[in-house]
Amino acid sequence: MDKTGERPPEPKADDVIVPVIQDEVIARAQRVKTGSVRVDKHVEKNVRKIAVPLVHDDVEVRRVAVNRVIKEIPTVRSQDGIVVVPVVEEELVITKRLILKEEIHLIRRRTRERTIKEVEVQKEHAEVRRLDSDGRVIDPEPENPITARGRRRRSVLD
Repeated sequence: MDKTGERPPEPKADDVIVPVIQDEVIARAQRVKTGSVRVDKHVEKNVRKIAVPLVHDDVEVRRVAVNRVIKEIPTVRSQDGIVVVPVVEEELVITKRLILKEEIHLIRRRTRERTIKEVEVQKEHAEVRRLDSDGRVIDPEPENPITARGRRRRSVLD
């Protein structure tokens, strides 16, 4: 039966039957490994000398005799950049009184000096080598970003 629902007529002996053939095309994409890249990373260590400012304080201790009667214990005070620490002693007379025996004056002098220190710093370099699909190196020279400046290679990733 054909599309209309009728039977096609029976072929006659002298009729020539010509088959009609139609090709169909199915397009597919398939991934194929054409190469790869190997990256070797190296660490370079250098020792550099750097100047570092150091600060240290020297304190001069000066004892100043006072020997004066006081009514209460004085507090530690700062006077013209000098720290004054009172030293008190009780002396027994018929009554008790405070005697300021001495003061300790602390004088600070700040000095700066430059010193040289050795400091280790690290720097990394990466070598890029192109490999074929079997993992063999294609480029005999590694691609170094410093020496490869100005020239642009196409990679399998472009």
